Amino acid sequence: MGTWFTEKQTENFGITAKVNRSLHKEKTDFQELEMLETEEWGNMLVLDDMVMTTEKDEFVYHEMVAHVPLFTHPNPKQVLVVGGGDGGVIREVLKHPGVEKATLVEIDGKVIEYSKQYLPSIAGALEDERVEVKVDDGFMHIAKSERAYDVIMVDSTEPVGPAVNLFSKGFYEGISKALKEDGIFVAQTDNPWFKADLIKQVYQDVKETFPITKVYTANIPTYPSGLWTFTMGSKIYDPLQVPDERFVEIDTKYYTKELHKACFALPKFVKDLTEE
Repeated sequence: MGTWFTEKQTENFGITAKVNRSLHKEKTDFQELEMLETEEWGNMLVLDDMVMTTEKDEFVYHEMVAHVPLFTHPNPKQVLVVGGGDGGVIREVLKHPGVEKATLVEIDGKVIEYSKQYLPSIAGALEDERVEVKVDDGFMHIAKSERAYDVIMVDSTEPVGPAVNLFSKGFYEGISKALKEDGIFVAQTDNPWFKADLIKQVYQDVKETFPITKVYTANIPTYPSGLWTFTMGSKIYDPLQVPDERFVEIDTKYYTKELHKACFALPKFVKDLTEE
């Protein structure tokens, strides 16, 4: 049978993947970190027994976090990524030539260190001259920032451990203050099959903070249920009103101009979570 890794996604359901070998395992100051070499998904980053990213399907998540807000904003120059120590979102952000600086704030420096070692296709852009990497608490970084960023992306783990504060209304209010007058933010907001209450609460909190609030989805096979949501808060710009000329060609595997608008068309049971 060999060795298998299983993520128990609920008390009654999980996914499993065949493991060739464990590349590294360590209890960091914040979480249990493991790098696995898997048969199906390539190298896989696991934090506290939850799959964070894999070489095979990582592009979906990272492209959808980055490109939806960056094409919605007409001139994003200063971008902040909270979390995302694997570097995938930063890699996608740098595909936009107008971005002058991309700041990464990751609380766990070990995630950065081992992503560079075992996930170089994802983390390689962290050495780019436009990137500033800070090993720091993203919540506190936001609290100390004011009118500093055009776009903020919250690439957090699920709301456990050090990420709990990144799903609070106070955090979204802090993000609003850290954004410029026409800023946009996006956060990953888990899946609607198992975390419907979370999505509903986040949507309401963001809606009370930002004039334009939208939920969009993507298919990510190694994340719980495969159907993943993202919640956008925007001060001015509507992601469904982006003019065609703004969509320039970039190198992607999932995101397209057509998908930009299509991803906001929600299945009814997901749309219902955004109703009062």
